[in-house]
Amino acid sequence: MPSLPGDGTREAARRWLVHLRVAGVSRVRTLFTHHPRYADLTPVQYAEGLEWLRRTGLVSPSGRPAVNVGEGLPLDDADVPHVLWNAEDDERRSATGTAGERCLLALLRQAGLASVEHVSAVSDAFGYDIAATMPPDKHLHLEVKATTDPTRLVVHLSRHESDVMGADPRWIMGAVLVGRDGAALSVATVSRSWLLSVIPQDRSQRGTWESVRLDVPPEALKPGLIMEDGKSVLPGGSCATHGVWGMAAREAVSG
Repeated sequence: MPSLPGDGTREAARRWLVHLRVAGVSRVRTLFTHHPRYADLTPVQYAEGLEWLRRTGLVSPSGRPAVNVGEGLPLDDADVPHVLWNAEDDERRSATGTAGERCLLALLRQAGLASVEHVSAVSDAFGYDIAATMPPDKHLHLEVKATTDPTRLVVHLSRHESDVMGADPRWIMGAVLVGRDGAALSVATVSRSWLLSVIPQDRSQRGTWESVRLDVPPEALKPGLIMEDGKSVLPGGSCATHGVWGMAAREAVSG
């Protein structure tokens, strides 16, 4: 790693690493510029801190932090922070997410649903990944979260996805366990009521959350793909493997 900059720029860099975990560069820059808590450093120091992080690879070109530092942890070469991001992991997560979406697209089409559309392939603006229609005329907006880990389910929810969930009663989160061959080993529905109970709340207009990491407990899961009225979307509990993510044989949640 190249030699460290001065104390002020290094502190600015540490603050960037903390706040880029939950918001983008433009929002964090606004926070540093307008919030009195961060006025002890200059805009130049914040700019130099971000530039140093990008130059050393501690922040990705898209603004994602590559390491995890806390509020009280100094950024120096005597204490190497825990790595959060690297290109290989990012590509692997992206491939898993794509595989999960393709799995559910195939299952929905096999189930005979009408107008199954992969809308996230067109734009992220929808706030969900798949749109489909259940007979006779019930619409389904499905947000897909995929993983290769059968022991625990961790999902990342964006602010936009959360806003769409709160406004759209047809929105459902489906979790997919993806096997090594890219096939769906298990499918579960994450409780909407649980999601609404755990998403963050903004404390002021000057600071808003942009994404959140959620560890989903077994009691917030239903095996299979279940609509809000309790109707199963996939026939015969397709890919509803019990025991995955701690789900019991007759797990049930309200939601």
